[in-house]
Amino acid sequence: MTIAERLDELHLPGLPEPLPSPVVDSHTHLDSTREYSGLDVETNLAAAAAVGVDRVVEVGCDVASSRIAVELAQRFEQVVAAVAMHPNDAARSSDLDADLAAIDELAAAEGVRAIGETGLDHYRTTEPDAHAVQEKSFVAHIEMARRHGLSLVIHHREAHDDLLRVLAAEQLPERVVMHCFSGDADFARACLDHDAWLSFPGVVTYKNAGYLSEALKVTPLEKVLVETDAPYLTPVPARGKANAPYLVPHTLRFMAEVLGADLDELCQQVRRNTFEAFGGAWGPADA
Repeated sequence: MTIAERLDELHLPGLPEPLPSPVVDSHTHLDSTREYSGLDVETNLAAAAAVGVDRVVEVGCDVASSRIAVELAQRFEQVVAAVAMHPNDAARSSDLDADLAAIDELAAAEGVRAIGETGLDHYRTTEPDAHAVQEKSFVAHIEMARRHGLSLVIHHREAHDDLLRVLAAEQLPERVVMHCFSGDADFARACLDHDAWLSFPGVVTYKNAGYLSEALKVTPLEKVLVETDAPYLTPVPARGKANAPYLVPHTLRFMAEVLGADLDELCQQVRRNTFEAFGGAWGPADA
């Protein structure tokens, strides 16, 4: 069965036109995508490579998914891992200290390039006491990333002011990535003041997300990343179906139009940026 036939069997979007140069999906959840849509990891990665997305960062959200991220990074040379307690999972944890200790242990594993996704989320977690737990977890992850010499991948949802307060108060690691960037141009500038990379998801293609296009325009090209956050946030024209790394070309083409940039040059820049943001190239020798 071909990749196209498998995608059709699963009622998933078809393969887009391949990109002129390879890029990296800076944030995805391969295992969650398998559970959500039935797309197995091998076919997922093959479909991505077929359209020019030949590397991915597999991101954990709790201890179990972080262990899976490490396993996938050690199994597939085109995958590296990020490990963490997602802020909402941190708020729900029955033993956060134990969970953080487990993440700290995983951070030393082969194939791990980042601590994340960590941060603050006031959208799904609304109780003030839980916000304090999220902040405790976030600060612990910041220290962990710094101590292990890893990148820090930050989740931020409806908590921008509190997030900036924490970033200003803490000693940050050398490399910080704003995952699924969701702010406006002013928030983008504030994050850039911390020398962060901004990772743009498929949401930037949505008609009601003009604020993201404005944020993209004020972001230096050397600080731009692209991601899926698959299986969520599927870009137009595939919105409404499950996301996967092979759909990155839709987002990148839209970003090139917003920036008035040459697509090939943007692909090459984003690839360089991603390797820099995550501590250097990985994968086959052609990296």
